[in-house]
Parts: sequence; structure tokens; C-alpha cells
Amino acid sequence: MIKKMVIGLNLDHMIKAVVGSIIGLLALVLPYISAENGRTIFFSATEKVLSADERSKAAFLLVLFVACSIVSALFAIICCLKTTVTMVRIWCCVEAIKTALVTILMFASKSIVDKAGLVSGGFMVKDMGIGYWIAFLVSYVTLVYAMKTAKINTGYIVLTILGVIWLFPILWIVLTAFREEGGYYVGYFIPKGFTFSNFTKLFTNQNVLPFGRWWLNTFIVAVSECLINTVIVLGTAYVLSRTRFGGRVTFMKILMIIGMFPGFMTMIAIYNILKGLGINQSLAALVIVSAAGAAMGYHVVKGFMDTIPKAVDEAAIIDGASRLQIFTKITIPLSKSIIVYTVLTAFLGAWSEFIFASMLLGDKQSSYVVAIGLNWMTDFRRIETYYTQFAAGAVIVAVPIVILFIWLQKFYVEGLSGAVKG
Repeated sequence: MIKKMVIGLNLDHMIKAVVGSIIGLLALVLPYISAENGRTIFFSATEKVLSADERSKAAFLLVLFVACSIVSALFAIICCLKTTVTMVRIWCCVEAIKTALVTILMFASKSIVDKAGLVSGGFMVKDMGIGYWIAFLVSYVTLVYAMKTAKINTGYIVLTILGVIWLFPILWIVLTAFREEGGYYVGYFIPKGFTFSNFTKLFTNQNVLPFGRWWLNTFIVAVSECLINTVIVLGTAYVLSRTRFGGRVTFMKILMIIGMFPGFMTMIAIYNILKGLGINQSLAALVIVSAAGAAMGYHVVKGFMDTIPKAVDEAAIIDGASRLQIFTKITIPLSKSIIVYTVLTAFLGAWSEFIFASMLLGDKQSSYVVAIGLNWMTDFRRIETYYTQFAAGAVIVAVPIVILFIWLQKFYVEGLSGAVKG
């Protein structure tokens, strides 16, 4: 019998979780697959999968799911007989693993049953039977009540689902980058073979696919825009935050109004100006245009600098410091976190620039940045040939952003702690 009270547990939801776990186990005897020759019971389908001549690599997911379903039901019964915090928490872990497996099976089942000859063609979701959907829904409901019993915040379930949704396209691209089989669309998630050739082809076939040149172009533009834009934004924000002059408020209002207009409205005019100057289809044009509009992004940095006490500036002025010395030796060290933010946004914006760059650079392939190059690879005339290389290129493009973020993260934290102390 369940105890009326156990410290650390909320037994009001215990019975619901136990019932859900047992229903999930009973769902294994219901039809799981709408096979071509009738409805297939889960255990018979599992037997065919495990005894097939060519077994799917994902077949072990079935074994794990069955094992977790049985173990979860056993833990539910044990928790009824002897309710402890440790047992309930272990039960929550098993139920969480089972819930994850039943979700993964939604995508991996096609590969599994195709190898066993149960179903051919189509994505497996439409072939799932009532047993699967009962197990799928009950698993999530049981997990919620088990977590409530253990007094674990059920919001973690939502965060986990959102995290998986966010990571799924990234994982798809990474797996595709290492996929040995070519082609655009394949009806499975895990590649049949893995290879590094998609990465090597990006840098060895430079006559047809000058990805190395594109990457270098992007790096040059991104670093140049990052440095120039950061200096302009910091200078503009400092002047508007720490000094007072005639027309200051009017100037800020004008910048705000101009910033409300979408950038694409001026693209054609800017292109014609650059073409008249003879610098269109050049990387320098991208840097110049970006620097010309950098000052309009001062708002966030100015808001941060407004929080720095002006008494610090006044004390420095009394000691004989100039405005430049205050800016470089006081304001900048206290603004590390916002500088990191400015650097990251400036670099990321330049690194992923596509719309204006594609219009400006036109058909001059030697000046392409990676965003345009990757788009060129996904054209309908080339996507079947270059899709796996496109995925490899997307992975390579993400590497500098990850490295930059990891490197600058410590400065961001230090800057926040310094700002709080100030």
C-alpha cells in the first residue's frame, strides 16, 4: 500500500503515474504498425525485426524501449509497495528514457521495419498503429505525474522538447555532412555509411567549387566589419551617453526614425551608387556599406553606458584625464559585456550576410561569401550533386561562430560582474 505521507514526495499523483506506466506496458500487445498484410502486434513485429537477415542499425531502440517499458512497470509496482524518494526518482529516470525512446522510434521506425520487410515506402508516422500512439501519449502523461510525485518541475519536459526541436535540424545537417550516400532527400535519419569525403571535396575541387576562396572572403569581410562597426558603435554610444551638446536629442531621433525603415528599401539605390563608383562586385563594398550604417545600432550600447555612474567620469576629469582617456581606460573596461555583445552581433551579421551580398556580388563567383556559395550549391540544377557537400560547408561555417562565442564568453561574464560592482 502507498503511504499517506513521505517526506520529499507528493503522493497525490502516485496512482495516476502507476496506472499510466502499466497502460504503457499493456500497449505493447496492441497493433503498432499498419502493415500491408494487416495490423501487426508489437511483439511479433519486434521478433521479425530481430530475426531479419539484414537488421537495421536502429533495431536496438526496440529492445531498449521494451526493456524500459517492463522496468518502468516494475518500478511502479515496487514504489506502491515501498515508497521512497530514491525509488521514485529512479522510476522518473526510467520513464524519461522510455519517453525519449518512443519519440525517437517515430523517426527511426521506417528504417527498422523496412529491413524486416513489414512496410515499404512512405514515412512511418502514417503507418503507426493505435498501440504506438497510446504508448506515445501515455508515456508523456506518466512522466508528468511521476515528476509531480517526486516534486520535480515538469517544465523540464517542455524545455527538453524545445531543445530537441531546436537541435534536430542541426543534428540532421551534421549527419548529412558525414553521409556517404549522395542525393538530396533520403527516407531515413541515420546515414547508412559515414565519410569525411564531403569535407575534403569542398577544398580539393576548387575549379568547380572554390569553397576555400568563399570561406576566406567571408572571414575577411566579417573581421573587417566586426572591428570597424564595433569601434563606430562604441564611439557613437559614448558620445551620446556621456556628453551633452546642441541637437543631441534631435540627432538621436533622426537615427531612430531612419533605423525604422527596412534596409532593403535602399538596396537598389546603394547598388547604383557603388556601381557608379566602380566598386560593385567587390568585398570592399560590403565593408563600406556596413560601416556606413553601423552608427544606427548604438541604442543598446548607449543604454548600457547610461548605467555607468557619471561620478566616475567627473572624478577622472578632476584628476586631469581627457575624454579619450576616460573612454579608453574607464568606460571600455567597465563595458566588457556589451562590447562582447557588439562584437558577436557584428561578426555574426557579416558572417551570415546573404541578401545584399547576393545582389551586390552578382555572378562574380570569385568574390562570393559562403552564404551565397552555399545557396549556389542548393540550386535545383545542382542540389542532387552537392547537397552533402552543402551540409559539410554549413558545419564548417558554424565553427568560427562557436569558437568566437566560447572565447568571448568569459569576458562577457567578467564584464557583467564588473558592471554590478560599479
